[in-house]
Amino acid sequence: MPVVSSRDLADPRPHSSPADAEELSAAAIRTIRGLSVDAVEAAGSGHPGLPLAMAPAAYLLYARIIAHDPSDPAWPDRDRFVLSAGHGSALLYSVLHLAGYDLPLEELRRFRQWGSATPGHPERGPETPGVETTTGPLGQGFANGVGMAMAERFLRERYGADLMDHRIYGICSDGDLMEGVGSEAASLAGHLGLGRIVYIYDDNRITIDGATDLSFSSEDVEARFRAYGWQTLSVEDANDLSSLEGSLRVAAEEEERPSLVRVRSVIGWPSPNKAGTAGVHGSPLGAEEARETKLALGLDPEATFEVPEEALAAFAGARERGEDANRSWRERLAAWRSAQPRAAAGWDAAWAGRPSGDVGSRLPSFEGPKTSTRSAAGKTMQAFADLVPTMVGGSADLASSTKTEFADDIDYSRAAAGRNVHWGVREHAMGAAVNGLALHGGIVRPYGSTFLVFSDYMRPAIRLSAIMGLPVAWVFSHDSIGVGEDGPTHQPIEHYAALRAIPGLTVIRPADAAEAAQAWRLTLEELDGPVCLLLTRQDLPVLDRGELAAAEGLSRGGYVLAAAGGEPGAVIVATGSEVSVALQARELLAADGIAAAVVSMPSWELFEAQPEDYRREVLPEGVATVSVEAGVPQGWERYAGSSVALRRFGASAPAAEVFERLGITAEAVAGAVRSAL
Repeated sequence: MPVVSSRDLADPRPHSSPADAEELSAAAIRTIRGLSVDAVEAAGSGHPGLPLAMAPAAYLLYARIIAHDPSDPAWPDRDRFVLSAGHGSALLYSVLHLAGYDLPLEELRRFRQWGSATPGHPERGPETPGVETTTGPLGQGFANGVGMAMAERFLRERYGADLMDHRIYGICSDGDLMEGVGSEAASLAGHLGLGRIVYIYDDNRITIDGATDLSFSSEDVEARFRAYGWQTLSVEDANDLSSLEGSLRVAAEEEERPSLVRVRSVIGWPSPNKAGTAGVHGSPLGAEEARETKLALGLDPEATFEVPEEALAAFAGARERGEDANRSWRERLAAWRSAQPRAAAGWDAAWAGRPSGDVGSRLPSFEGPKTSTRSAAGKTMQAFADLVPTMVGGSADLASSTKTEFADDIDYSRAAAGRNVHWGVREHAMGAAVNGLALHGGIVRPYGSTFLVFSDYMRPAIRLSAIMGLPVAWVFSHDSIGVGEDGPTHQPIEHYAALRAIPGLTVIRPADAAEAAQAWRLTLEELDGPVCLLLTRQDLPVLDRGELAAAEGLSRGGYVLAAAGGEPGAVIVATGSEVSVALQARELLAADGIAAAVVSMPSWELFEAQPEDYRREVLPEGVATVSVEAGVPQGWERYAGSSVALRRFGASAPAAEVFERLGITAEAVAGAVRSAL
């Protein structure tokens, strides 16, 4: 059986003689370099060094190597390309324009300007077709590609190579390989044997501060990657098209190991005075140096944004092959759909990103007296498992604690691509790779889980999931000082506020088991962007929904859980485990003749999305309101006049004692209400 499809080994120059092809290639590479220089100069900012050096690699990928269709950028079986070195965005925009994507030359002229389709770092979205992921923070794109490769393999094993049969290509920099997230992801990719990854390492030995010898001199990158289980290849001159193309094709043929192709380049080549220096990394060449560089390239120094016909012609064969491959794939899909309608329905649901049935009808019931919300959420996952057969994820070596494994499925391993991923102690890579699973498509709500305090390790990935609006679930257990004996290093107190500060991220902290189940239902059926579920380690009372409001109120972010029985004299608003504390305080106040309502507010974001009249009904104006949360009080001032909160780190002791000594008690809440009155 061949290890690569025919599209990968097709003659890249079917209509040209070798001499003609060489001339077209040279014209395309010159043009990529010229457009990149012009874009940076027009913007007055940017990074011209990488585009000048790596133009040959970008040309080869888009003209001869990767299977892509500019007329249908979202074709599911396309090869993916990740510019992990996102500072070199001018390179990507230039090659996308020449390759035929809907990225007009005018957008290159508006590089880095407000509202343009060519922002300073690549941004995934409809404005810039062909950009697979938002990159910039180094190492994140590298790890995104690992997640994409995991998705490709999972879907190929599930639906067959007729429907999924592609590779993940990328360009990464010295910075990507210095960042810890890149190392974590590389280790995982080698462990899993993700042979569909082909990364080009731009070995230019320059970073912003100067030569890499300042901080990166004793490391043999190729040896490190071989130790991770990667195939490594070397090209000693970035301008040697024959060696570079040969190495890329050898890498594409490797099915058992991911591949790193180290390409020695001179940053900013052929700039006469700045090539090989840090000065060309992150600053424009300047008018005179740009002119001299164009002369060295054989370009008209007086012309800007010039695109000769031969540069466009160099990509004609790639466009034809991409359209043919796409058409052939759609024919195979139609035949498969006709032969296997039930499997096809699952395929459609997966690519739509939704469950195949009603999750609400599967929610389990919970009987008291107590259970943790992590256990309730885990039980809920088992109940809806068959409705989301392409939900893939796992924990950072904490599955027994976060309760996020699918009990009846297999592990994702080198031997088989199951649904349960053992990310290892690699929170950084887990976050970025989960984003990659979502970016690939076909994976319903990929997720990663760990303790809430370790969301600090994942913040760049969580932030990027919000920027891109990715449908991912971040499941964080051990959500408070209720962690107890593990002490302040493991007790999150500022993390609620930190996560709520991220625009576009929905944070849900359920009050009990029923709310935890509803949180999963809402995540799968109604929400589109990333969601954080914050879950308890400790058992909480299973609230009596016969006496209290239904847990469906969670969908509105905040709701009156226990009414005052008339006009409230006060309102206590709380989240998570502290809702039970608020209910106890309500009873203490009632004994004093004070009628208090209790509001459960599991999600600020969902509550803020409600109509103002509803929000005023839940939190009426002019009524003394006290918030209760075992974290810093930051932000609660918008809802409450006073807060029972923490202004210090936690402590190591049994959970109940920690709550008591730190003042998160019913008595303290009742006292705060009395003071507010």
